[in-house]
Amino acid sequence: MSVPPIPPGVSGGSTAPGPRTITGVSTSACAFVGRALRGPVNEPVAIDSLAAWERSFGGLWARSTLSFAVQDFFRNGGRAAIAVRLFHPTIADAADRARSTRVPHRARLTVHGLNRTDRGTVASAARVVAARTRAAATDSATAADVARAARAAVAATTNGDAVALATLGADAVARAAEQAVERDGASALTVAAAAARAASRGLASRLERTHIAVGALNLEAIDEGSWGNTLRARIDTDVADATGSHPGVVFNLAVRDGSTGQVERFHDVSIWPDHPRRVDTVLARQSLLVRVRGALPSPPPQPLAVRVGLVPAGRTPFSTRSSSGVSAVGRADDGQILDPADYLGSEVDQTGVFALEKIDRFDLLCIPPPSWEHDVDGSVWSQAAYCEQRRAMLLIDPPAGWTDAQAAKVGLTTGVGTTSRNAAIYFPRLRRSDLPQDDPPSGFAPCGAVAGVVVRTDVERGVWKAPAGRDATLEGGLLPSVGLTAAETGELNRLGLNCLRDLPVVGPVIWGARTLQGDDRLASEWKYIPVRRLALFLEESIGRGLAWAVFEANDEPLWAAIRSSVEAFMHDLFRQGAFQGRTPQEGYLVKCDRETTTREDIDRGIVTIVVGFAPLKPAEFVMIRIQQRAGQPAT
Repeated sequence: MSVPPIPPGVSGGSTAPGPRTITGVSTSACAFVGRALRGPVNEPVAIDSLAAWERSFGGLWARSTLSFAVQDFFRNGGRAAIAVRLFHPTIADAADRARSTRVPHRARLTVHGLNRTDRGTVASAARVVAARTRAAATDSATAADVARAARAAVAATTNGDAVALATLGADAVARAAEQAVERDGASALTVAAAAARAASRGLASRLERTHIAVGALNLEAIDEGSWGNTLRARIDTDVADATGSHPGVVFNLAVRDGSTGQVERFHDVSIWPDHPRRVDTVLARQSLLVRVRGALPSPPPQPLAVRVGLVPAGRTPFSTRSSSGVSAVGRADDGQILDPADYLGSEVDQTGVFALEKIDRFDLLCIPPPSWEHDVDGSVWSQAAYCEQRRAMLLIDPPAGWTDAQAAKVGLTTGVGTTSRNAAIYFPRLRRSDLPQDDPPSGFAPCGAVAGVVVRTDVERGVWKAPAGRDATLEGGLLPSVGLTAAETGELNRLGLNCLRDLPVVGPVIWGARTLQGDDRLASEWKYIPVRRLALFLEESIGRGLAWAVFEANDEPLWAAIRSSVEAFMHDLFRQGAFQGRTPQEGYLVKCDRETTTREDIDRGIVTIVVGFAPLKPAEFVMIRIQQRAGQPAT
């Protein structure tokens, strides 16, 4: 409010604010969806480094193509990632499965018909594989030979209507043998023994989450997977309240993760229903390892059975005599290979790829193959439509069957499951120069490395620069698994396939920047990745930057303020070289007036802003013309 002038003083007041600043959104957030060793299921977790990945998801895991894709992302310039872990359970206890709200209904149905005959089928198949594994453990066999024999025996255990159940039992034993090979000092005999133990324990019917009992207190691992099988826990009553208001029910609880060495301690917790530090509430709020399973033990006159007192001298707190471990019946497994339903999930429950609904935004989406031998089903790539809704790009990995340029050409003709303008595919898969003997036959998924290069290019040059060319090198010892000639590359590029090449001197690079609408025959305006990503960047930045205009008076003052804000934003991008043209008028236009917003629009509460830009398109072919003049040197 203005102040009446009182001479000889100075009056003051307030005026309407000037143009609002529009800030460009980040383009570096890459979402990864797939299988991991540990971590929350169907929950997006932000990670900013390989160390953060290891803390949250357990690091590299031989069965997780996702873990290697994340490693390649950070090695090639990636900065911010969002990871969603998926889990496909095997057969668990029916009561536990029904109790779990995080397992899809279709998975729960598989256990209701598990009668005695079915359990016998599972056990019988497990015993067959264990017997054939033991027979393969000859004096001349290696640990790897025995593991391969176990896997080969799986096919012999299936017949008739019991194929699915038999495969579960057989596969569980074979996986136990394969895991035993990875342990230090593995031999043919130790691998065979691991298979025998798996068959005797009923490994095929393990739980999704580890169960552990400490006296009368029942705990379970916070997340699914076998990582929880190394947990140990102990209770002591060295507490101040031991003889207070709740004698016998106040105690200390300690839990140790054997795989990482992480220890959690919770002092002065209780099983008493009205205690301020009731143990189930404390664990739910503070623990990253366990939760209370089921009901708490009854308070006195039925006191909690505890391990009392200090640890004897010379012994560790988590030795077998001082703490409780996981019993054979409480062990969990790592589930099975993911299927399309795991990836597609539920939009209502926010599972699968729709778990990304729980975060504000992401810019790139990577869905590595479910295993080294299996491709992502074409139905999963339909999620490119979801990327269009979220203004993100989907990076697609080539199928394992694309072993040469001709196979890739045929595969493109038959289709990969989507032709979205927000998707791009890269060929071939990658191999690691430093681990030639450990490379899977089909190679590593390139999506993670490509995403890292995309982010690196954004930071160094801008989202309008094509993430391809001699500067788009692949780091981390990565090499294309298929060698491509210049002619093959040109032919595949014209079909909308981006190639990975190993160039002399330069090394491995990305050689192509087209979307799945990049086929020359389509003549799409969204042919090139940088053009499409720049449009998405403008849509997201301007949309967020104009949020202040909501509920403002829809008339010329508002339109002028909008034009001023958007023009300032576009001019800054023009100065950075984001658009074509020598002048701003040639590079972009902003229009918001009575022509774009009609009387009918005003009545409906709509403001229409037209923003146009002249995009920079990649120079895929540099034409050099040399003319010879008679009697003169070539120019």
